[in-house]
Amino acid sequence: MEIKTKQTWSMCKSLLKEVKEWGCLKQTGVSLRYMTEFGSNPTDTNLLLSAQFLHKELPIRIARRAIELHTLPHGLSYMPPVLKVKDWYLHSFRDLRSFSEIKNMEDEKEFTEMIKAIKMRHNNVVPTMALGVQQLKNVSEDPDHIDEFLDRFYMSRIGIRMLIGQHVELHNPSPPPNCVGYIHTKLSPLNVARNASEDARSMCYREYGSAPDVKIYGDPDFTFPYVPGHLQLMIFELVKNSLRAVQERFMDSDEVAPPIRIVIADGTEDVTIKVSDEGGGIPRSGLPKMFTYLYSTAKNSMDESQPPSDLGTIDNVRMAGNGYGLPISRLYARYFGGDLQVISMEGYGTDAYLHLCRLGDSQEPLP
Repeated sequence: MEIKTKQTWSMCKSLLKEVKEWGCLKQTGVSLRYMTEFGSNPTDTNLLLSAQFLHKELPIRIARRAIELHTLPHGLSYMPPVLKVKDWYLHSFRDLRSFSEIKNMEDEKEFTEMIKAIKMRHNNVVPTMALGVQQLKNVSEDPDHIDEFLDRFYMSRIGIRMLIGQHVELHNPSPPPNCVGYIHTKLSPLNVARNASEDARSMCYREYGSAPDVKIYGDPDFTFPYVPGHLQLMIFELVKNSLRAVQERFMDSDEVAPPIRIVIADGTEDVTIKVSDEGGGIPRSGLPKMFTYLYSTAKNSMDESQPPSDLGTIDNVRMAGNGYGLPISRLYARYFGGDLQVISMEGYGTDAYLHLCRLGDSQEPLP
């Protein structure tokens, strides 16, 4: 037993040493345009090059996050949810580093199956980390430090999942029309807004028994290259928040609840999507807190025995109370060079502006 313990400790020390070494290496960012151009011709040569790139790049990104998870303040590194996440990252780092050099398509196929398993292993990182942060909520004296860490951590996670998902999807023998991996080259923001709104209204019906209308304005023929899953997630979050605000303001009123309005504008540089509501707005003092992970305008609904679903899946997502929907949506917007801004009129309503860079040549913002 003692020998086994010493061996395990020695292995842990050597693994952590390797993690620190790889965490010091430089990350390599890619752009939406590069992903589209490279993936538009998924030959064996290109798939092999992609796998070789990921074989080197993923351990660097994962190592950086594992190091941060190991050195968090306020004892956050030792909270059970965070220890679980750190274990997932170390496990994935070890898998990647144990995989020998990728020399042929047989190696590439085996590597692709392994990174698919890694992506699945990390499915519940967001809700699990949210539990750890929730436990910290009443003891932290430095919320800004935690927010900065979580912004880096979640932004890195978006990039890791995008790179893995893009590579895996390039193996699809029958890709949907106009799709290059995860990227839709002719995506209709109006159609995505319609689908996201229907999902959000269905949730509102389940929660409250009714839901305000959503009106969408924009050119139905306009398309641009983007990742449908990212756009669906961001619009869903914004519409969900607006529906809740309007529903709760008018649920005991004789007045008909005013609709949420979505306006889609096609600019030279940006595609901008505005989500407007008349849900009473947010006090000016609350606006700076909207993009922090320790804040929610709703009564908190997190139950430690039932962590919230990961962002990116609509099923079982609560209407409100988790406090991380908006900050993560802003990270998704910023991942490809966009942004998310919220302007509120207390006593009237809120406008959220989702800016998406349509040029597609913005590099990943690597934390």
